Amino acid sequence: MADTLSGVPHPPLRQDATIIGLVGLAHASSHFGHLLLPLLFPVFMQEFGLSYSQLGLLMTTFFVVSGVGQASAGFVVDRLGARPLLFVAMGIFIAACLCASAVTSYAGLIWVAALAGLGNATFHPVDFTILNQRVSAPRLGYAFSAHGLTGNLGWAAAPVFFAGMGALVGWRNAYLAAALMYAAILLLLVLQRDKLSTRVAPRAALSTSSAQAHAAQPEHAMAFMKLPVVWWCFGFFLLSTMTLAVVQSFAVSILKAMHGISFEAATLTITAYMLCGAVGMFVGGFVAARSAHSDRVVAIAMACGAVLLALCGTGLLGAQATMVVLAATGFAVGIGGPSRDMMIKKATPPGATGRVYGLVYSGLDTGFALSPIVFGVFMDRGWYGATLLGAALVLLLSVGAALGVGYRTEASRKTI
Repeated sequence: MADTLSGVPHPPLRQDATIIGLVGLAHASSHFGHLLLPLLFPVFMQEFGLSYSQLGLLMTTFFVVSGVGQASAGFVVDRLGARPLLFVAMGIFIAACLCASAVTSYAGLIWVAALAGLGNATFHPVDFTILNQRVSAPRLGYAFSAHGLTGNLGWAAAPVFFAGMGALVGWRNAYLAAALMYAAILLLLVLQRDKLSTRVAPRAALSTSSAQAHAAQPEHAMAFMKLPVVWWCFGFFLLSTMTLAVVQSFAVSILKAMHGISFEAATLTITAYMLCGAVGMFVGGFVAARSAHSDRVVAIAMACGAVLLALCGTGLLGAQATMVVLAATGFAVGIGGPSRDMMIKKATPPGATGRVYGLVYSGLDTGFALSPIVFGVFMDRGWYGATLLGAALVLLLSVGAALGVGYRTEASRKTI
């Protein structure tokens, strides 16, 4: 019925669902790749005698390479299409796992981190180019929901995989098993490659100031960077990701220090945060599909998350209540995920999907790289509650960035 509402036939539901599933599987594998090294940090400390600072540099290397590569990958996606880069990225992750299984020194781990970061770099511009081109418009909200949900599930699957495989066959063979997993995913994507093809859009004028731009010469490929809305989007991702990085990096230590929660219970809380985030994204898909104001949905979701996180930071809640409220923060933030992706889509000029998503999502990598440096100072001083309060403040700043994206997008439309 939905296919006939506009008078224009849409692809069958089964075709859209297959594309969404394939892209979601690829996205889950990229999030799985975020944790290729961190989950083995205790092993690396014992095997190679590393310090926390040296381990932190591994993740900084990963996200710096990923961020720079992501901004660059968008241009390649717009020029060559998304599918070739997706296959290359999976191959790079296979190589990273093989290298990790054979690593014998800290220098080798640095190379693995760089290689994994390079593999991770292409996924967001690739994923969103495929979804925006191949999934019918009425189902895009659900597609973005599934995309975010599968990313969270990739994070959740990695600890189970490495804990189980490491116990059975040892950590080096666990990396070989991960390489086999990536190879199996790549094989599936190759077999279904017809579902992943995209058009290479001709370069179009990206000026939004007047209709006469269509008669002018096509603008340079970097012209989209002149649009303020693109940098508002970048700022939103940077700020919102800094908060997520605090939860992933420091929440276990904070819960133990503030409330005496055991390591196992604190770790379970982070898992609950991720799973609640996945549920929130599922619900948020229905919200995104029905809302005409994506920026407002995002702003409300992030504001609610900031309030809940700040409540945890006050120390007024007991141990159990803090764990429950922190998990609920993931649900609140998750609801805004699909609307966030819809908000970026609305702000993206025609013919620049890969470039815009590449640059905007490099804000995610920047946030992951900066947050441990900024809030690590708080943690070193024992300011555990202040760390959560600071993360809540940063998330609140992202509310202003989201509303700024909406305002700039609407203003651009009015000037065309």
